[in-house]
Amino acid sequence: MHTASFSEQLSPLEWGPLSNARFSDLLAQFSNSKIAILVDENTHDHCLEYLITGFEALANAEVIMLPAGEENKVLEVCFQVWETLTEAGFSRHDLLLNLGGGVVTDLGGFVASVYKRGIAFVHIPTSLLGMVDAAVGGKTGIDLAGYKNQLGTFQEPLATFVDTGFLQTLPDTEWRNGFAELLKHALIADAALWKALSGIQDIRQELTTEQIQRGVNIKRKIVAKDPTERGLRKILNFGHTIGHALESYYLNTATPLAHGHAVAIGMLIEAKLSQLEMGLPLEIFEEIQTVILRFYPLQLPTDSKAIWALVQQDKKNANGEVRCCILKAIGTCVFDQTLSYARFEQTLTHFQG
Repeated sequence: MHTASFSEQLSPLEWGPLSNARFSDLLAQFSNSKIAILVDENTHDHCLEYLITGFEALANAEVIMLPAGEENKVLEVCFQVWETLTEAGFSRHDLLLNLGGGVVTDLGGFVASVYKRGIAFVHIPTSLLGMVDAAVGGKTGIDLAGYKNQLGTFQEPLATFVDTGFLQTLPDTEWRNGFAELLKHALIADAALWKALSGIQDIRQELTTEQIQRGVNIKRKIVAKDPTERGLRKILNFGHTIGHALESYYLNTATPLAHGHAVAIGMLIEAKLSQLEMGLPLEIFEEIQTVILRFYPLQLPTDSKAIWALVQQDKKNANGEVRCCILKAIGTCVFDQTLSYARFEQTLTHFQG
C-alpha cells in the first residue's frame, strides 16, 4: 500500500496576478456551491472590489468582514463567522476564500477546518506576512486568554494564490511586519538570502519577488519534511518563543507590537542566546543586531518575570522545560534547546540596559 508523503499533499501555491492564475478554474469547480469571502476592514476597502468585479463566479458571494487586528483573532469572532455561515446555509461542500493578511488566513483556516468537520478553503494573502508565513504551511490558529495561537489545527488549504500586486496597498509598517519572517527564513536556512536581505535599506523599494519566493520555498521545503512539527519544522519558530511572549504582553497596552516587530525582537534576543549558549561569533550576533534594529526599534518591558510567565505557555515546551531555537551559524538552526530562567533573565538584562 502506498501512503502519500506530505510533500505530495502540499496544496498548490501559485504566483502571479489572479487573472492569469488557475483561480477561475478552481471557482468553476464550485459553480453549484455557495462561496463566502472572509475579509477584514482593510481588505474589504482595498482588495475586495478587485475580486468581486474580476470574477463573475463571485458576484453573489457571501462577504464576511472581521474587525482588523490581532486582538480579534479569538473564539468569539469565530463564533460570529460560524453563525453567519450557518444562517447562510453553507454545507460541507461549499467554499471559503480567505482574502487578507495573517489574522484573516489564520482565523479563516481555523473556522473552515472545523465547520461541518471541515470545508474547503483557499488562501489569497494580501500582506507580506501572509505571503511569506501565515498562509503557507497548513497551520491555522486563534488566540486564547491572551496567549498566541493556543487553539488551532493542521489543515492545508485547497490552494494558495499569491498575487504580489496586493502588496502595493500596504503601508510601510506592514512591509516591515512581513519582512521579519523573511529574515527569519534566511537566518535559519539560507545564508545567501540573508546576505541579500541584510543589505536592504528600503523594503518596499528594494525587496524583490524572487527573494519573497525564495523565502516561501524555504518554509514549504521544511513543512514538507515535517508537517505536524514533530522535529525539523520547529526551527520555523526561531524568534517566536520570546517574540510571541512580547506580542502577548503588549497586546492590550497603549503600545502594542505587531507580530513581525515582536518576532524581530525575539530573534535578536535568541541570537544573543545563540552567542551565549552555542558560541555564535560575536561579530555575527552584531551583524544580526544591526539589521534588526534598522527596521525594528527595541521595545522591552522591565518585568522579566512577566515575560517569562508568557514564555512558559509556548507550545514547544516539554516536560516542564522552556524550549527554544538557537543559531549555530547563519543558515543553521537547532531546535529543542532548553532555556533556564537565569539565562533568560541575563539575556534580557543585556538589552534592558
